[in-house]
Amino acid sequence: MIRLLLRDMALAVRAGGGFGLGLAFFLIVVVLVPFAVGPETAVLARIAPGVLWLGALLACLLSLDRIFALDWEDGSLDLIATAPLPLEGVVAAKAAAHWLTTGLPLTLAAPVLGVFLNLPAEGYGWLLLALAAGTPALSMIGAFGAALTVGLRRGGLLLSLLVLPLYVPTLIFGAEVARRGAEGLALATPLAMLGGITAGTLALLPFAAAAALRVNLR
Repeated sequence: MIRLLLRDMALAVRAGGGFGLGLAFFLIVVVLVPFAVGPETAVLARIAPGVLWLGALLACLLSLDRIFALDWEDGSLDLIATAPLPLEGVVAAKAAAHWLTTGLPLTLAAPVLGVFLNLPAEGYGWLLLALAAGTPALSMIGAFGAALTVGLRRGGLLLSLLVLPLYVPTLIFGAEVARRGAEGLALATPLAMLGGITAGTLALLPFAAAAALRVNLR
């Protein structure tokens, strides 16, 4: 699993499939929002948590189709499937590699980009915590969607349509944690829900994604 994880991270960095592309897209979204809604600092501060979470979510979508597609195209996915490592472990390693090359950089960049949206000072820590707790779920759900669509021609659009509805609960509770933290409100409930969603996806979706891969590889 460690070798597969390091391999996928190296491929993502070399091919530009996650690291640079996601950060660039995230930066573009955050920079363009003030031009669209106006320069009023009060308005920007109110919408900042939701905009930052939405930007991070959309940036994660850009590299989801690469989780299994490259291995499918060069035939290495068949070899990985016959290796001693169970497919559930393969899915977990690839989701972890996606998070380390996409989700983690977006999480670390979000507080910096929050300056452009006048995010209140009290919200920076909670935004970082919310993204750190929620982005692993985005990567795991994305790996599940990529397993369902692997081998399909032009499967990128279908993958986005499949995972976006599944992303909605994470988006709602993640943005709510950041918003309540910025406003100094109680946030135990949305934080617990966000953590529960992430824990549930990490526990269940590797098995569902592995089952989808077995079907597609037959």
